[in-house]
Amino acid sequence: MKILVTGGAGFIGSAVVRLAVTRGHAVVNVDALTYAACLDNVASVADSPLYAFEQADIRDRAVLDRVFAAHRPDVVMHLAAESHVDRSIDGPGDFIETNINGTYNMLEAARAYWVAEGKPAGFRFHHISTDEVFGTLGDTGQFTEDTPYAPNSPYSASKAASDHLVRAWHETYGLPVVMTNCSNNYGPFHFPEKLIPVVILKALAGAPIPVYGQGLNVRDWLYVEDHADALLLVVEKGKLGRSYNIGGENEMRNIDIVQTICTILDEKRPGNQAYAEQISYVTDRPGHDLRYAIDPSRIRDELGWRPSVTVEEGLEKTVQWYLDNEDWWRALQDRAGVGERLGVKA
Repeated sequence: MKILVTGGAGFIGSAVVRLAVTRGHAVVNVDALTYAACLDNVASVADSPLYAFEQADIRDRAVLDRVFAAHRPDVVMHLAAESHVDRSIDGPGDFIETNINGTYNMLEAARAYWVAEGKPAGFRFHHISTDEVFGTLGDTGQFTEDTPYAPNSPYSASKAASDHLVRAWHETYGLPVVMTNCSNNYGPFHFPEKLIPVVILKALAGAPIPVYGQGLNVRDWLYVEDHADALLLVVEKGKLGRSYNIGGENEMRNIDIVQTICTILDEKRPGNQAYAEQISYVTDRPGHDLRYAIDPSRIRDELGWRPSVTVEEGLEKTVQWYLDNEDWWRALQDRAGVGERLGVKA
Protein backbone atom coordinates (compact mmCIF):
# COMPACT_ATOMS: atom_id res chain seq x y z
CA MET A 1 0.00 0.00 0.00
CA LYS A 2 0.87 3.64 -0.25
CA ILE A 3 -0.22 5.10 3.08
CA LEU A 4 -0.70 8.79 3.79
CA VAL A 5 -0.05 9.21 7.53
CA THR A 6 -0.97 12.50 9.18
CA GLY A 7 1.01 13.35 12.31
CA GLY A 8 3.76 10.95 11.31
CA ALA A 9 6.44 12.90 13.20
CA GLY A 10 4.54 12.56 16.46
CA PHE A 11 4.64 9.77 19.00
CA ILE A 12 2.10 7.24 17.72
CA GLY A 13 2.29 8.42 14.12
CA SER A 14 6.04 7.88 13.94
CA ALA A 15 5.63 4.34 15.27
CA VAL A 16 3.17 3.69 12.44
CA VAL A 17 5.55 5.20 9.88
CA ARG A 18 8.51 3.14 11.07
CA LEU A 19 6.56 -0.12 11.13
CA ALA A 20 4.83 0.48 7.79
CA VAL A 21 8.08 1.21 5.96
CA THR A 22 9.75 -1.79 7.61
CA ARG A 23 6.92 -3.95 6.27
CA GLY A 24 7.38 -2.67 2.74
CA HIS A 25 4.61 -0.09 2.49
CA ALA A 26 5.23 3.29 0.88
CA VAL A 27 4.52 6.09 3.35
CA VAL A 28 3.81 9.78 2.89
CA ASN A 29 4.32 11.49 6.25
CA VAL A 30 2.22 14.67 6.50
CA ASP A 31 3.06 16.72 9.57
CA ALA A 32 2.94 20.42 10.44
CA LEU A 33 5.90 19.99 12.83
CA THR A 34 4.23 21.65 15.79
CA TYR A 35 5.79 21.57 19.27
CA ALA A 36 5.36 17.81 19.91
CA ALA A 37 6.64 16.66 16.51
CA CYS A 38 10.21 15.56 15.87
CA LEU A 39 11.63 14.27 12.61
CA ASP A 40 14.26 12.37 14.59
CA ASN A 41 11.39 10.00 15.42
CA VAL A 42 11.47 8.68 11.84
CA ALA A 43 15.20 9.01 11.18
CA SER A 44 15.56 5.22 10.96
CA VAL A 45 13.43 5.13 7.78
CA ALA A 46 13.96 8.63 6.39
CA ASP A 47 16.46 7.47 3.77
CA SER A 48 14.22 4.69 2.48
CA PRO A 49 12.88 5.07 -1.08
CA LEU A 50 9.52 4.11 0.41
CA TYR A 51 9.39 7.23 2.60
CA ALA A 52 8.35 10.78 1.69
CA PHE A 53 7.74 13.79 3.92
CA GLU A 54 5.39 16.73 3.42
CA GLN A 55 5.39 19.56 5.94
CA ALA A 56 1.72 20.47 5.79
CA ASP A 57 -0.97 21.63 8.20
CA ILE A 58 -4.27 19.74 8.15
CA ARG A 59 -6.01 23.06 8.80
CA ASP A 60 -4.99 24.14 5.27
CA ARG A 61 -7.34 22.47 2.78
CA ALA A 62 -5.55 23.74 -0.32
CA VAL A 63 -2.27 22.17 0.81
CA LEU A 64 -4.03 18.89 1.53
CA ASP A 65 -5.50 18.81 -1.98
CA ARG A 66 -2.03 19.28 -3.40
CA VAL A 67 -0.59 16.48 -1.25
CA PHE A 68 -3.31 14.02 -2.29
CA ALA A 69 -2.86 14.88 -5.97
CA ALA A 70 0.92 14.61 -5.81
CA HIS A 71 1.14 11.30 -3.92
CA ARG A 72 -2.13 9.48 -4.76
CA PRO A 73 -2.31 7.31 -1.62
CA ASP A 74 -4.17 4.02 -1.39
CA VAL A 75 -5.20 4.64 2.22
CA VAL A 76 -5.15 7.43 4.79
CA MET A 77 -4.24 6.95 8.43
CA HIS A 78 -5.27 10.11 10.25
CA LEU A 79 -3.37 10.53 13.52
CA ALA A 80 -2.56 14.26 13.53
CA ALA A 81 -4.08 15.85 16.62
CA GLU A 82 -3.45 17.99 19.63
CA SER A 83 -3.44 15.39 22.38
CA HIS A 84 -2.37 16.69 25.80
CA VAL A 85 -5.29 17.11 28.20
CA ASP A 86 -3.49 19.68 30.35
CA ARG A 87 -2.78 21.89 27.33
CA SER A 88 -6.43 21.60 26.27
CA ILE A 89 -7.50 22.98 29.65
CA ASP A 90 -5.25 26.02 29.27
CA GLY A 91 -5.85 26.59 25.54
CA PRO A 92 -8.83 24.72 24.05
CA GLY A 93 -8.85 26.73 20.83
CA ASP A 94 -5.94 24.83 19.28
CA PHE A 95 -7.77 21.57 19.94
CA ILE A 96 -10.92 22.79 18.21
CA GLU A 97 -8.99 24.04 15.19
CA THR A 98 -6.77 20.98 14.73
CA ASN A 99 -8.88 18.08 15.96
CA ILE A 100 -12.26 19.17 14.63
CA ASN A 101 -11.63 21.56 11.75
CA GLY A 102 -8.49 19.70 10.71
CA THR A 103 -10.37 16.40 10.59
CA TYR A 104 -13.11 18.05 8.54
CA ASN A 105 -10.48 19.24 6.05
CA MET A 106 -8.95 15.77 5.89
CA LEU A 107 -12.33 14.17 5.26
CA GLU A 108 -13.19 16.61 2.50
CA ALA A 109 -9.77 16.36 0.85
CA ALA A 110 -9.93 12.57 1.02
CA ARG A 111 -13.49 12.51 -0.34
CA ALA A 112 -12.62 14.79 -3.26
CA TYR A 113 -9.59 12.65 -4.09
CA TRP A 114 -11.56 9.38 -3.75
CA VAL A 115 -14.28 10.65 -6.11
CA ALA A 116 -11.74 12.00 -8.62
CA GLU A 117 -9.99 8.61 -8.66
CA GLY A 118 -13.26 6.84 -9.50
CA LYS A 119 -13.97 5.64 -5.95
CA PRO A 120 -11.40 2.82 -5.90
CA ALA A 121 -12.63 -0.19 -3.93
CA GLY A 122 -9.48 -0.51 -1.84
CA PHE A 123 -9.38 3.08 -0.56
CA ARG A 124 -9.67 3.52 3.20
CA PHE A 125 -9.78 6.50 5.57
CA HIS A 126 -8.63 5.27 8.98
CA HIS A 127 -9.39 7.68 11.80
CA ILE A 128 -7.38 7.09 14.99
CA SER A 129 -8.95 8.28 18.24
CA THR A 130 -8.89 7.72 21.99
CA ASP A 131 -10.85 5.93 24.71
CA GLU A 132 -11.16 9.27 26.50
CA VAL A 133 -14.20 10.08 24.33
CA PHE A 134 -16.18 7.62 26.47
CA GLY A 135 -15.63 9.58 29.67
CA THR A 136 -14.86 7.84 32.93
CA LEU A 137 -15.58 4.47 34.53
CA GLY A 138 -16.11 3.45 38.12
CA ASP A 139 -14.29 0.58 39.76
CA THR A 140 -15.76 -1.97 37.35
CA GLY A 141 -16.72 -2.27 33.71
CA GLN A 142 -14.97 -1.62 30.39
CA PHE A 143 -15.51 0.56 27.36
CA THR A 144 -16.93 -1.19 24.30
CA GLU A 145 -17.44 0.22 20.83
CA ASP A 146 -21.08 0.82 21.82
CA THR A 147 -20.35 2.79 25.00
CA PRO A 148 -22.08 6.21 24.83
CA TYR A 149 -19.76 9.15 24.35
CA ALA A 150 -19.31 11.35 27.44
CA PRO A 151 -16.07 13.38 27.07
CA ASN A 152 -14.97 15.38 30.11
CA SER A 153 -12.06 17.51 28.85
CA PRO A 154 -11.68 19.91 25.94
CA TYR A 155 -9.26 17.39 24.40
CA SER A 156 -11.61 14.42 24.60
CA ALA A 157 -14.56 16.55 23.46
CA SER A 158 -12.64 17.62 20.36
CA LYS A 159 -11.74 14.00 19.60
CA ALA A 160 -15.35 12.92 20.13
CA ALA A 161 -16.45 15.55 17.63
CA SER A 162 -13.91 14.31 15.11
CA ASP A 163 -15.15 10.73 15.56
CA HIS A 164 -18.71 11.85 14.82
CA LEU A 165 -17.58 13.68 11.69
CA VAL A 166 -15.89 10.54 10.37
CA ARG A 167 -18.97 8.44 10.99
CA ALA A 168 -21.18 11.05 9.29
CA TRP A 169 -18.95 11.19 6.19
CA HIS A 170 -19.29 7.42 5.89
CA GLU A 171 -23.05 7.40 6.34
CA THR A 172 -23.77 10.47 4.22
CA TYR A 173 -21.18 10.33 1.45
CA GLY A 174 -20.19 6.66 1.51
CA LEU A 175 -16.57 7.50 2.26
CA PRO A 176 -14.93 4.16 3.14
CA VAL A 177 -13.79 4.64 6.72
CA VAL A 178 -12.59 2.57 9.65
CA MET A 179 -12.13 3.94 13.15
CA THR A 180 -10.12 2.98 16.22
CA ASN A 181 -10.15 4.19 19.82
CA CYS A 182 -7.05 3.32 21.84
CA SER A 183 -6.05 3.27 25.48
CA ASN A 184 -3.05 5.15 26.91
CA ASN A 185 0.08 4.66 24.80
CA TYR A 186 3.66 4.65 26.06
CA GLY A 187 7.08 3.67 24.75
CA PRO A 188 10.03 5.10 22.78
CA PHE A 189 9.86 8.64 21.40
CA HIS A 190 7.08 9.67 23.80
CA PHE A 191 7.13 13.47 24.03
CA PRO A 192 8.20 14.52 27.55
CA GLU A 193 4.93 16.02 28.75
CA LYS A 194 2.96 12.80 29.40
CA LEU A 195 3.09 10.81 32.63
CA ILE A 196 5.66 8.10 31.90
CA PRO A 197 8.38 10.23 30.25
CA VAL A 198 7.82 12.96 32.84
CA VAL A 199 8.41 10.47 35.65
CA ILE A 200 11.57 9.11 34.03
CA LEU A 201 13.08 12.52 33.32
CA LYS A 202 12.12 14.10 36.65
CA ALA A 203 13.63 11.13 38.45
CA LEU A 204 16.89 11.36 36.50
CA ALA A 205 17.06 15.11 37.14
CA GLY A 206 16.67 14.63 40.91
CA ALA A 207 13.51 16.75 40.78
CA PRO A 208 10.15 16.14 42.46
CA ILE A 209 8.11 13.55 40.56
CA PRO A 210 4.58 15.02 40.34
CA VAL A 211 1.62 12.70 40.93
CA TYR A 212 -1.85 14.20 40.48
CA GLY A 213 -4.14 13.78 43.51
CA GLN A 214 -3.32 10.50 45.20
CA GLY A 215 -2.35 8.75 41.97
CA LEU A 216 -5.40 6.49 42.08
CA ASN A 217 -6.51 7.12 38.49
CA VAL A 218 -6.45 3.89 36.48
CA ARG A 219 -5.41 3.56 32.84
CA ASP A 220 -5.07 0.66 30.41
CA TRP A 221 -1.48 0.90 29.15
CA LEU A 222 -0.74 0.04 25.51
CA TYR A 223 2.83 -0.23 24.23
CA VAL A 224 3.07 2.05 21.21
CA GLU A 225 4.60 -0.54 18.88
CA ASP A 226 1.75 -2.93 19.68
CA HIS A 227 -0.65 -0.11 18.82
CA ALA A 228 1.05 0.53 15.47
CA ASP A 229 0.73 -3.16 14.64
CA ALA A 230 -3.00 -3.08 15.44
CA LEU A 231 -3.55 0.07 13.38
CA LEU A 232 -1.97 -1.43 10.27
CA LEU A 233 -4.12 -4.53 10.71
CA VAL A 234 -7.31 -2.48 10.98
CA VAL A 235 -6.57 -0.35 7.91
CA GLU A 236 -5.94 -3.52 5.89
CA LYS A 237 -8.65 -5.84 7.22
CA GLY A 238 -11.13 -3.84 9.28
CA LYS A 239 -14.75 -3.80 8.18
CA LEU A 240 -15.86 -0.55 6.55
CA GLY A 241 -17.83 1.75 8.83
CA ARG A 242 -16.70 -0.27 11.84
CA SER A 243 -14.91 0.98 14.95
CA TYR A 244 -12.40 -1.08 16.93
CA ASN A 245 -11.25 -0.47 20.49
CA ILE A 246 -7.54 -1.18 20.96
CA GLY A 247 -6.38 -1.82 24.51
CA GLY A 248 -3.24 -3.07 26.16
CA GLU A 249 -5.03 -5.38 28.63
CA ASN A 250 -2.76 -3.77 31.24
CA GLU A 251 -4.71 -1.77 33.83
CA MET A 252 -2.63 0.03 36.46
CA ARG A 253 -3.07 2.94 38.84
CA ASN A 254 -0.90 5.96 38.09
CA ILE A 255 0.89 5.67 41.44
CA ASP A 256 1.78 2.05 40.67
CA ILE A 257 3.18 3.08 37.28
CA VAL A 258 5.28 5.75 38.98
CA GLN A 259 6.59 3.40 41.65
CA THR A 260 7.38 0.70 39.08
CA ILE A 261 9.42 3.17 37.04
CA CYS A 262 11.28 4.24 40.17
CA THR A 263 12.12 0.61 40.96
CA ILE A 264 13.39 0.01 37.42
CA LEU A 265 15.58 3.12 37.64
CA ASP A 266 16.89 2.00 41.03
CA GLU A 267 18.19 -1.12 39.29
CA LYS A 268 19.42 0.48 36.05
CA ARG A 269 20.84 3.75 37.35
CA PRO A 270 21.04 3.71 41.15
CA GLY A 271 21.34 7.03 42.91
CA ASN A 272 22.07 8.14 46.44
CA GLN A 273 18.51 7.31 47.52
CA ALA A 274 15.54 5.42 46.13
CA TYR A 275 13.88 7.36 43.33
CA ALA A 276 10.50 6.85 45.00
CA GLU A 277 11.66 9.35 47.63
CA GLN A 278 11.18 12.05 44.96
CA ILE A 279 7.44 11.38 44.53
CA SER A 280 5.42 14.50 45.26
CA TYR A 281 1.60 14.60 45.34
CA VAL A 282 0.21 17.70 43.63
CA THR A 283 -3.22 19.25 43.09
CA ASP A 284 -5.28 17.09 40.79
CA ARG A 285 -6.16 18.01 37.20
CA PRO A 286 -9.61 19.61 36.77
CA GLY A 287 -12.12 17.05 35.51
CA HIS A 288 -9.62 14.20 35.86
CA ASP A 289 -11.28 10.95 34.72
CA LEU A 290 -10.97 8.23 37.36
CA ARG A 291 -10.61 5.11 35.25
CA TYR A 292 -10.36 3.98 31.63
CA ALA A 293 -10.51 0.33 30.60
CA ILE A 294 -11.06 -1.19 27.18
CA ASP A 295 -12.89 -4.34 26.19
CA PRO A 296 -10.83 -5.47 23.15
CA SER A 297 -13.12 -8.36 22.21
CA ARG A 298 -14.03 -7.04 18.76
CA ILE A 299 -10.51 -6.62 17.41
CA ARG A 300 -9.50 -9.92 19.00
CA ASP A 301 -12.47 -11.89 17.67
CA GLU A 302 -12.76 -10.31 14.22
CA LEU A 303 -9.13 -9.62 13.34
CA GLY A 304 -7.20 -11.93 15.67
CA TRP A 305 -5.18 -9.16 17.35
CA ARG A 306 -3.93 -9.05 20.94
CA PRO A 307 -1.17 -6.99 22.54
CA SER A 308 2.20 -8.74 22.79
CA VAL A 309 3.89 -6.58 25.46
CA THR A 310 2.92 -6.62 29.13
CA VAL A 311 3.11 -3.36 31.05
CA GLU A 312 6.04 -4.70 33.09
CA GLU A 313 7.99 -5.57 29.93
CA GLY A 314 7.02 -2.32 28.24
CA LEU A 315 8.04 -0.11 31.15
CA GLU A 316 11.44 -1.80 31.36
CA LYS A 317 11.97 -1.31 27.62
CA THR A 318 10.79 2.29 27.80
CA VAL A 319 13.03 3.25 30.71
CA GLN A 320 16.00 1.66 28.96
CA TRP A 321 15.21 3.58 25.77
CA TYR A 322 15.25 6.92 27.60
CA LEU A 323 18.51 6.03 29.30
CA ASP A 324 20.03 5.14 25.92
CA ASN A 325 18.66 8.16 24.02
CA GLU A 326 19.50 11.18 26.14
CA ASP A 327 20.38 13.26 23.07
CA TRP A 328 16.81 12.86 21.80
CA TRP A 329 15.05 14.08 24.92
CA ARG A 330 17.64 16.72 25.84
CA ALA A 331 16.93 18.44 22.52
CA LEU A 332 13.26 18.80 23.46
CA GLN A 333 13.69 20.36 26.90
CA ASP A 334 13.45 23.96 25.66
CA ARG A 335 10.16 23.50 23.81
CA ALA A 336 7.16 25.41 25.12
CA GLY A 337 5.62 23.90 28.23
CA VAL A 338 8.07 21.04 28.68
CA GLY A 339 8.83 20.54 32.36
CA GLU A 340 6.05 22.93 33.47
CA ARG A 341 2.83 22.14 35.27
CA LEU A 342 0.03 22.86 32.78
CA GLY A 343 -3.73 22.57 33.00
CA VAL A 344 -4.28 24.60 36.16
CA LYS A 345 -5.93 27.71 34.67
CA ALA A 346 -9.39 26.25 35.24
